[in-house]
Amino acid sequence: MKSKSDPKVLSFNTAIILLIVNIIAFMVFGLLYKKMGYWAIAIAFLVVAIVDYYIIYHVLESFIYKKIKLIYKTIHRLKRGKNFKESDIVGQKDLLENVNTEVLEWAKMQKDEIQSMKTLEQYRRDFVGNVSHELKTPIFNIQGYILTLLDGGIEDKDINYKYLKKSSKSVDRMINIVKDLEQISALESGMIDINPVKTNILGLTLEVIEFLEVKAAKKNIHLFLAKGNNQLPIWVMADNERIRQALINLIDNAIKYTGKDKHPYIKISFYDMDENILIEISDNGMGIAMENIPFLFNRFYRVDKARSRDQGGTGLGLAIVKHIIEAHKQTINVRSSLGVGTTFSFTLKKAKN
Repeated sequence: MKSKSDPKVLSFNTAIILLIVNIIAFMVFGLLYKKMGYWAIAIAFLVVAIVDYYIIYHVLESFIYKKIKLIYKTIHRLKRGKNFKESDIVGQKDLLENVNTEVLEWAKMQKDEIQSMKTLEQYRRDFVGNVSHELKTPIFNIQGYILTLLDGGIEDKDINYKYLKKSSKSVDRMINIVKDLEQISALESGMIDINPVKTNILGLTLEVIEFLEVKAAKKNIHLFLAKGNNQLPIWVMADNERIRQALINLIDNAIKYTGKDKHPYIKISFYDMDENILIEISDNGMGIAMENIPFLFNRFYRVDKARSRDQGGTGLGLAIVKHIIEAHKQTINVRSSLGVGTTFSFTLKKAKN
């Protein structure tokens, strides 16, 4: 059913009203014509014209001008930065009021977009601040070492080699930060292609364990596969090099924060999850507070900033892991309890036989 303010309905109703008014008017003045003659016709035309004018004015005022005025007020209010109320558009069904509704919806969309831009701007500021902070420490260290050498330390055999070695270590740290940032940017922009191939994730994990077992042994950490996971190949679709990197980052991260317990360990487990294989890296280290978990995969986020820098690393390892797993169209999760340990888990799609 068409709205009363539909142009066709509005025009038809107005024409009917005018027709009825005109017929009545001319019938009345027709009766007066016999007594007044041509003056009655003149007066009839004048009165009818006035009545028609007020009818058309009322129609324009009620159905058009008020609606346009409503839209104008809405735009004016939004331009002044005032919020709109949903009650402003309740019960409005005709065309012009629908235009007002669309203006309000457009304004809401613009507001959401502006909020999104503000969020991105805040993220950009945080990111630039974090990069500056991470690079500032090694730069200042290098500056201090060089100034010491220039002030005469270069002649002291007990100082020159040690300070040059420390400078080299700080340079390596900056290079690693830049490399990790480049890798994250490449993963985000799609510049790094992920080429999943049929991969024995069990064999790949054993290679990573062999690669890191010396580092784990230095902290007396037992690095091993869960029972029952070390016999048959487990085939998944994965990019070998990227998943290798993800496993190294996760296990290396566990090594950094495990070791105080009398019997520290890191366990890697595999679970069949229908179309996917679930991989878990669990430790019995210090654990992570619940409020920190949502931020673990953020760039440069460190639960314990002072200790994290002492342990080395760029603060980008987990962010890189997240991008690698998501590039495989899979997910990564973490659960942890303080004093109990932490488990990182991610899935990979099973390879077809």
